[in-house]
Amino acid sequence: MDNLSPQVAEKAPSVGTGAHNASAQPGFVGVALAAVLTFALAQGSWQWFATYIGVTLLVVIFSFYRPPVRMSDSRSSYAQNLLAYSLVVGLCVAIMLAPMLQRWAWFFPMTGTRNQCRELGKYESLRVEASLTNPTHRDGAALAYAQDIHRHDAVADCLASTTTLWLPVYAAGAALLVGLGAWSFDRTRPRRETAVGT
Repeated sequence: MDNLSPQVAEKAPSVGTGAHNASAQPGFVGVALAAVLTFALAQGSWQWFATYIGVTLLVVIFSFYRPPVRMSDSRSSYAQNLLAYSLVVGLCVAIMLAPMLQRWAWFFPMTGTRNQCRELGKYESLRVEASLTNPTHRDGAALAYAQDIHRHDAVADCLASTTTLWLPVYAAGAALLVGLGAWSFDRTRPRRETAVGT
């Protein structure tokens, strides 16, 4: 009985590690689905709550999951795991950046589109004014407020649609950077371990 105890003790860490990896995979898939649903269900203007969701998902990923480690006998699975990890992180980064890309011209210029969206906002303001049935008894303050709201919504929706079209590019760029960083870190890991051992 005592002779079997060391063997059980030696096998316990490997079993625990395997169980942890198996339980981590569904959680990582859940994070990916949450990001995809956030992206798919987003309608109209990108709001700052999307940034909060993106940051939350990134914190969950970086807190509970690690980039895959390359093993000598599992190169294909390493590539698949690295691709999945990079794409999910890239998607979360795109969701986090969407409201910033829509609102900050220095971050995402799209000069022609922004000018066109402003013109669309002016048209919407004029359309609101022309839709009044009795212009002689209108409230000037209420009209100005309604024009401002409709103009703002039209410009925001126009910019949001263009931002959504470009988000896959930002997501792919972030995924590429994450993948290259994780791959480079994994390649230099044996050298660091050797240096620490010596």
